[in-house]
Amino acid sequence: MNENTCASPVLERLARQRRRTVLLAAPRSFCAGVERAIVTVERLLAAPGRTAPVYVRKQIVHNTHVVRDLAARGAIFIEELDEVPVGSTVVFSAHGVSPAVREHARERLLTVVDTTCPLVTKVHSEVQRFAARGDTVVLIGHAGHEEVEGTAGEAPESTVIVDGPAAVAALVVPDPDRVSFLAQTTLSVEETRDTIAALRQRFPRLHGPASADICYASSNRQAAVEAVAARSDLFLVVGSANSSNSQRMVEVARRQGIAAHLIDDGGDIDGAWIEPTRVIGLSAGASAPPALVDAVIDALRWWGPVTVREYEIAREHVVFAAPAAIRRRQ
Repeated sequence: MNENTCASPVLERLARQRRRTVLLAAPRSFCAGVERAIVTVERLLAAPGRTAPVYVRKQIVHNTHVVRDLAARGAIFIEELDEVPVGSTVVFSAHGVSPAVREHARERLLTVVDTTCPLVTKVHSEVQRFAARGDTVVLIGHAGHEEVEGTAGEAPESTVIVDGPAAVAALVVPDPDRVSFLAQTTLSVEETRDTIAALRQRFPRLHGPASADICYASSNRQAAVEAVAARSDLFLVVGSANSSNSQRMVEVARRQGIAAHLIDDGGDIDGAWIEPTRVIGLSAGASAPPALVDAVIDALRWWGPVTVREYEIAREHVVFAAPAAIRRRQ
């Protein structure tokens, strides 16, 4: 064999390898609300002497790996409460539910363990307050998302949903002087700011919450992505397709003028994305387990040696107490 001829496709690949840098955006992965929800289900599954099933309405958090793992450990995920036997225990997901769902649980005599993120609960309270004073509540968010369904369900007759600045022009409200706005907690900071500006232009007497609805975790992860994407050739966000906060992170990266992709895990990586790069930005949505980030870094080594550097814009120290139903059992 000619000494200049590669002996195999593997050797040919090795000959073409280049060293790459992976810039890890921080913060990333689990937020306090997600951690609280997952740990709650884990505690219920591990309860000494447990004999009854643990039912979870919808996905506890929007991540296929988390749901698959908990299901393998015994959690039963259902779509609607009619699937839960009367008198059983059911867990409400971190995204929150409407009063109608809570009432349905009472009718079926279900023991509810509520893992609604406290930051989502705050938005629910604001809907109630604004609607009680006679306002039309404009909820900025994505129709059909579980968080939006639960929030709008607090005052369905008074709430309208808009998904961006373009939708504001078509709004028709009973009294333009009595309009308030709220936002889904996992939205793009930039687009939400633009939507609020459009609302203020249409409704000069617009009222809003005392503090921002977009949660600290979404804001921090987007800011970290923006900073890292500006220094990268490509950006990868670990998260599932139904994760709103993960999708928004991809959008933030793309606004920096680079290619960006949402991946569930390392198996979703396309070599064509990687070959031309030298610096790859990497983060994970608030519902994606940290271990998946490590696995993605290992997967990237298939295309050559990797140097990992972290770019941190903030440190998160938020911790939420366990749901009341769990505290009572301790």
